[in-house]
Amino acid sequence: MPHGNVMTVQTLPDFGGHEVEAEAVRRAAGLISQARLRGTTLKALPDDVCPADEHEAYAVQDEVHRLLSGNQRGRTVGHKIGCTTPVMQEFLGIPNPCAGAVFQPTVHFQEGMLKHAEYLHPGVECELAVSIGSDLPPGKTPHTRDSVAHAVSAVFAGIEIVDDRWEDYTQVSTPELIADDFFGAGCVLSGPNAGWKELDMENVRGQMRINGRTVGEGRGADILGHPFEALSWLANSLNERGAMVRRGEIVMLGSLVQTNWVNHMDQVEVEIEGIGSTMAWFG
Repeated sequence: MPHGNVMTVQTLPDFGGHEVEAEAVRRAAGLISQARLRGTTLKALPDDVCPADEHEAYAVQDEVHRLLSGNQRGRTVGHKIGCTTPVMQEFLGIPNPCAGAVFQPTVHFQEGMLKHAEYLHPGVECELAVSIGSDLPPGKTPHTRDSVAHAVSAVFAGIEIVDDRWEDYTQVSTPELIADDFFGAGCVLSGPNAGWKELDMENVRGQMRINGRTVGEGRGADILGHPFEALSWLANSLNERGAMVRRGEIVMLGSLVQTNWVNHMDQVEVEIEGIGSTMAWFG
């Protein structure tokens, strides 16, 4: 974060030995969490507290999670991964995915009866998700898509709920988007499918329908070439930050189709062949 005459010199360690200014992190997180708690649109962060890179962005994000959990928004129960396609990475100017948190009260199963008015500008994505059966701590070598597979206890078809909380997200830096959980606002999951080892996860096909009309289709390979590449990226990213993917967590691996923004009374359906289906209704 930019250094100015009024900035404190207290620092916090971040992953990779990177240090960030504690007061700047607290102020940035306070602005983001306050807007989310009040349901008001986020403005671009002031220059003196705006995270300059991914290292600083995740430090702010961690503080946002602490503040939201402390204000009765519930505990975090998993992770969402965004920016898993070359097109989105090029658009945002980063060579890798981005991660955010999933909060327990925002997770729904089978059917999600959601209130459109509780979001600022809600959208939906057709997702593959997994539940984690064992921790993924750091090892002698980085995690790979093969090495993380043993930790997957079940797979889900999922609808990720995203919310554009910014006045104009196209004018906001990628680190700011990361600090705000990269649009994450919850999910609706199918029943768990524990027989995923019999599936070709690279070629499972999914589709999203809104009000009965198909709005997008894709396959597992659309997520970084294989869905578990996203999980290995997350495991390594968290390990570098002194954390890990933990047993019992849910991970939203990425979308098979582009984001679709939804209106009041829209009904959204996602079906992934061989895995399951789920529905969300925005009343």
